[in-house]
Amino acid sequence: MVHGTITDGTNPLPGVTIALKGKTNSGTISDYNGQYSIAAAVSDTLIVSFIGFKTALIPIKGRQAINIELEYDTMALQEVRVNAGYYTVKESERTGSISRITAKDIETQPVTNVLATLQGRMAGVNVTQTTGVPGGGFEIQIRGQNSIRRDANAPLYIIDGVPYASDPIGYAQTSTVFPTTTSPLNSINPDAIESIEILKDADATAIYGSRGANGVVLITTKKGKEGKTKFTLTASSGAGTVTKFMKLMDTGQYLSMRRQAFVNDGITTYPASDYDINGTWDQNRYTDWQKELIGGTALITDLQGTISGGSKYTQFLLSGNYHTESTVFPGDFLYKKGGAQFSLNHQSEDGKFRLVFSSGYTAQNNDLPANDLTYDSRSLAPNAPALYDAAGNLNWEKGTWENPLRNLPAQQESITKDLLANTILSYEIIPDLVLKSSFGYSDLQHVESRITPSTIYNPSLGYTSVDSNIFLNNTKRSSWIIEPQVNWEKKFGGGKLGILLGGTFQQQTTSRLFQSGSGFSSNSLIHDLASATTRQVILSDETIYKYQAFFGRINYNWHDRYIVNLTARRDGSSRFGPGNQYANFGAIGVAWLFTNESFLKGSSWFSFGKLRSSYGTTGSDQIGDYQFLNTYNSSGINYQNSIGLQPTRLFNPDFGWEINKKWEAAIELGFFADRIFLTGAWYQNRSSNQLVGIPLPGTTGFTQIQANLDATVQNTGLEFTLRTVNFFNKHFNWVSSFNVSIARNELIAFPNLNSSTYKNTYRIGEPLNILLRYKYIGIDPTTGTYQFEDQNNDGKLSSPDDRQTVVNLNPDYFGGLQNQLSYKQWKLDFLFQFVKQRNQSYASGLAGLMINQPERLINNWQQSGDLGSYQIYSAGNNTNAVTAQSRYGSSDATIVDASYVRLKTVALSYAVPINSKAIQCTIMLQGQNLLTFTPYDDGDPEFTTRGYLPPLKIVTAGIQLTF
Repeated sequence: MVHGTITDGTNPLPGVTIALKGKTNSGTISDYNGQYSIAAAVSDTLIVSFIGFKTALIPIKGRQAINIELEYDTMALQEVRVNAGYYTVKESERTGSISRITAKDIETQPVTNVLATLQGRMAGVNVTQTTGVPGGGFEIQIRGQNSIRRDANAPLYIIDGVPYASDPIGYAQTSTVFPTTTSPLNSINPDAIESIEILKDADATAIYGSRGANGVVLITTKKGKEGKTKFTLTASSGAGTVTKFMKLMDTGQYLSMRRQAFVNDGITTYPASDYDINGTWDQNRYTDWQKELIGGTALITDLQGTISGGSKYTQFLLSGNYHTESTVFPGDFLYKKGGAQFSLNHQSEDGKFRLVFSSGYTAQNNDLPANDLTYDSRSLAPNAPALYDAAGNLNWEKGTWENPLRNLPAQQESITKDLLANTILSYEIIPDLVLKSSFGYSDLQHVESRITPSTIYNPSLGYTSVDSNIFLNNTKRSSWIIEPQVNWEKKFGGGKLGILLGGTFQQQTTSRLFQSGSGFSSNSLIHDLASATTRQVILSDETIYKYQAFFGRINYNWHDRYIVNLTARRDGSSRFGPGNQYANFGAIGVAWLFTNESFLKGSSWFSFGKLRSSYGTTGSDQIGDYQFLNTYNSSGINYQNSIGLQPTRLFNPDFGWEINKKWEAAIELGFFADRIFLTGAWYQNRSSNQLVGIPLPGTTGFTQIQANLDATVQNTGLEFTLRTVNFFNKHFNWVSSFNVSIARNELIAFPNLNSSTYKNTYRIGEPLNILLRYKYIGIDPTTGTYQFEDQNNDGKLSSPDDRQTVVNLNPDYFGGLQNQLSYKQWKLDFLFQFVKQRNQSYASGLAGLMINQPERLINNWQQSGDLGSYQIYSAGNNTNAVTAQSRYGSSDATIVDASYVRLKTVALSYAVPINSKAIQCTIMLQGQNLLTFTPYDDGDPEFTTRGYLPPLKIVTAGIQLTF
């Protein structure tokens, strides 16, 4: 019996494969302490292999104790198998564009949403956080916006082989604290993820057919590994604060603005309702409302426990997690999230039968205020009254203001329960021929409510619980999927041939019930809809989506030099009418590994070179269910004791698929044993036959009809990634990774655009994400008001005729720079994210009203001949100033440079040296959004909707024990 410990020279290596040369079924793996034991003869030779290290051949020579130190192999990354969905492929042999991050990258980030883990780490993947409120969402675009409809650009999510619907589960009346309705993606636990692969080009996505037009996000959860049973416990806690406040006027600056506004308007007596300036409020009082309302500290705790292990034939993993996070708002609000994951892998002794089972359950309970206080924190007068009176009650200051804390009792609460399970059975019928089938199921239940109790109003107004109301959302979504497959792989001659055939059968059922109630005998009954005197069913529906497909793949690799990959899929969707339910999609990908040619093989400095290209079509049926049908719903109106029906949609038998044609060319180069590895890619995607709602005249009784618009959207871009191994030795390692994406979105065709209802939304040759604005030309030096160009030269300013200046809000480029360093027991990982973009400055309205303003507005026009940056102050009585301010807010003057470089993630860990080999202890310190460098003046530059809480700066500290 040979035994020993395997290390990298400093730390033990778990999961290393040890086998005997020339003997099959003789392998074992090292445990979490790097220890191994294997039965061997005195003359045997050990083969020791591990990803990222050079394979070692160790003759036993009669020894019983053999400690092994493995050497790092910088070229081993080319041997890593990448998940491509229905198959896996070596990194060096893939013909498609696939980006990947692993648990090593995910675990360094203190985040709860899976999309947050991708920011700045992948070329071509642009992720934006929409709010800093816990449970909020993110937006993702993979190689741009393909569809004119903004809600039709989401990628396909696959978790352990099961499609995961990312359609919103919220309701506009119950998700009011978020800029968008509630997303289900928060149910995915980042701590349970082993890897995330993003499929981008046609070669990678065409096998998913109509579901792959916007890219595919493949999520693989952690699985058990062979070895002794291992327990891992992780605990951390931390705090979050707003990244950046706006620079607003203080009391002196604000009151000076207000006084000047009345002077400019020719008013000498302040109106009775202008409490801030007429002496009603203390004019020496100053409150920083940003610190008061959004300047709190969110407290964060995380607990994670995992048990894993198993034998050579059966491995298991069971884990659980619990997360809590408060808000930066005043009040006791708390987001709670907990879950459990289980996986079981089994294979027969002859290796022919295999079973993989994985399941995950997540429960979320989110208690939030119904309103984001960010707008109030920026608009309240700095000399507004105190929040509380001397008795500790809300201060209404004799009815002179609306206390911003009045809305705290108006709560938004949600409970989400999410179950996902999958089983994969496979059997090798004959050598090289494997029959496999996947069975998946998902179930999501979401209950959301928002209450508006009468206590949010000034008691002097006399409102009672009769005026209280509640809105309710009950959404349920369940789906099943079965995917039988057969895979044949054979080596013959100088090549390898692989053939994959399969089918998909899926059904998803969604039910929604939106209700409201008002008039309660007591506010203590406000959560009981049955206690409401007036009840209304706003929406009650159930939709069934059925999908089936047949797919195939043929892959041929000749001498590891020339690779051809053919994929095809025939899709059928219930979302289209007879004659249009089926469509065909496919792609071809080719690759040439030219460093395997005889004239380059063995080069001492040129270690890897590959040219690859792909072309193909994918599609989209992201239009919702029953859109082609004549549909009716209940009017909810009682007429002669009957509830009537009303038409809601017109029949369109020609309603068909969106088509996305993708083309890519790329080069991959490795130098000096891949210590320098560079990838460059060019792509062009064209999406046509757009699925949109075409507006109809109101006389038809319908606002629109769902149809295919003969418009074409093109996305082109360049993507570059660079990985360098700066130092690589026994004690010190330093690896850097850089990525940058330069993307261009363009509407290249839209027949009769100028005569359509979209004529004031889009422009041929411009991106979809544009604004049409007035052209700002400066301040009139005589009147002090903003001036704008008369773009149609008709002698007057009007909208939309003079709102023709195109403003592009898409980023010019984006990317990230990551560094990973390790020295003995220390590890440091940090990532800089950068975005070159424009965005809207904060819309503060007319300067001079009873609303606070950005500090920069003190540089205003005051008298004839002034060259101030901002127009004359007005209290609302100067019609010209009011009109000019309205146009200014819709002009290109409010579009500013919102580029930024952000220290996105920092993770520092220390492996505590412990004498006992049975226990490992690691101390961790992690940070998110720690530093932001930006010319943007109005708060944090990362947002999609103004006036909502920006991302938080988070710092956590934790400890991990393994035994």
